[in-house]
Amino acid sequence: MRLWICVVCCVLAVTGERYKPDWKSLDARPLPKWYDEAKFGLFVHWGVFSVPAFGSEWFWWNWLGALNPAYIGFMLKNYPPGFTYAEFAPQFNAQFFEPDVWAEVFEASGAKYVVFTTKHHEGFTNWGSPTSWNWNSVDNGPHRDLVGELGAAIRNRSLHYGLYHSLYEWFNPLYLKDKESGFKTQEFVYSKTLPELIDLVKRYNPELIWSDGDWEAPDTYWNSTDFLAWLYNDSPVKDVIVVNDRWGNGTYCKHGGYYNCADKFTPSTMPEHKWEKCNSIDTYSWGYRRNMKLSDLMDLPTIIKDLVFTVAYGGNYLLNIGPTSDGMIPAVFEERLRGIGAWLKVNGEAIYATTPWRVQQENATVPVWYTSKGTTVYAIFHTRPKQYSFELFSPVTSDTTVVTLLGSPEPLKWAPLHSSGLILLLPELPYTPAGAWTIKLNGVA
Repeated sequence: MRLWICVVCCVLAVTGERYKPDWKSLDARPLPKWYDEAKFGLFVHWGVFSVPAFGSEWFWWNWLGALNPAYIGFMLKNYPPGFTYAEFAPQFNAQFFEPDVWAEVFEASGAKYVVFTTKHHEGFTNWGSPTSWNWNSVDNGPHRDLVGELGAAIRNRSLHYGLYHSLYEWFNPLYLKDKESGFKTQEFVYSKTLPELIDLVKRYNPELIWSDGDWEAPDTYWNSTDFLAWLYNDSPVKDVIVVNDRWGNGTYCKHGGYYNCADKFTPSTMPEHKWEKCNSIDTYSWGYRRNMKLSDLMDLPTIIKDLVFTVAYGGNYLLNIGPTSDGMIPAVFEERLRGIGAWLKVNGEAIYATTPWRVQQENATVPVWYTSKGTTVYAIFHTRPKQYSFELFSPVTSDTTVVTLLGSPEPLKWAPLHSSGLILLLPELPYTPAGAWTIKLNGVA
């Protein structure tokens, strides 16, 4: 432990500290521009939990931690007495995993970044972690460096690569020992958590770290501020790295590069700080479930509506899928992703690199969500109007205002309404499975 601290201190002393290991200094770091402009990313939950594929990615904890009767019954019915969770690992074989195929699907979705699970709370690492002997994807299961292979394929598609990492592990003896001490000892942090984070950064040069598993202990236990100071000052990704807000009990929605707050966070007003909504196509789980039903999944119009709402309120949208244990993206997930991409090919300029407008939404002819770029305003609506005339109340027009429908080159006829707003004549709206269209207004205030 002392050796690690000395190394960090020596590095900072030589290079000169730009950010101090305290939240006031770290929170003042500007968010790298790429992240805000990206708007849409994909989350991928994949691990040993994908083998039982029952209930959720919290399978191990629900079975042996919470002693949930449904999970206990599942194991009694389907596995022999004495079967351990570790015995699932060899079945996590990833035999059909083709990273280039995944990357093509991700690119086709219109996502600009991908956040991949390097380690969930079960502790199994999807790379050859030197501090996770035989409980990793190189020594066990696939016998492949999943983090490295996917990262190379994603970057070949010019997508940004982010890594999810759980700080804690449910049943790691070192963590349980620290927990029993009231987190006065930090053996798990210095022998496991921090070495793994540093290894991930140096090996794979991620552009985003999505930290999780922080809530049982304070950030002082995790030594989060020292790690982030190294990350921002001296790591190989110091100029591009983005981090979230889960670095210790009490830090979420308060400290970090951007805020996740709670899972599926949906604010009622526009947050003052950059934020991200993470959501899952499977509304009951982040990991793959063999027992999921079609009715459990978000349909394409719902996903697009969620994406548009999030961007209108200044957030990024991180949509999750759970691959199967053999490395397949379920066809229904692929269908959703390609549907999002088809919509973004037409409407993406209303999403990517936009900023929130002075009005986020209004109930005009139908409910409308606004985004903007300079003097261009986009009005996105999800309900097909019953008539061809369409009213918008908030934009202030001028003689130079031009109104179009994205996907249609011809300007629309329009007339001003009183002191603000306009009425326009819509063409026949093209069919889209996403059920959403965008009006582009150039030269409005």
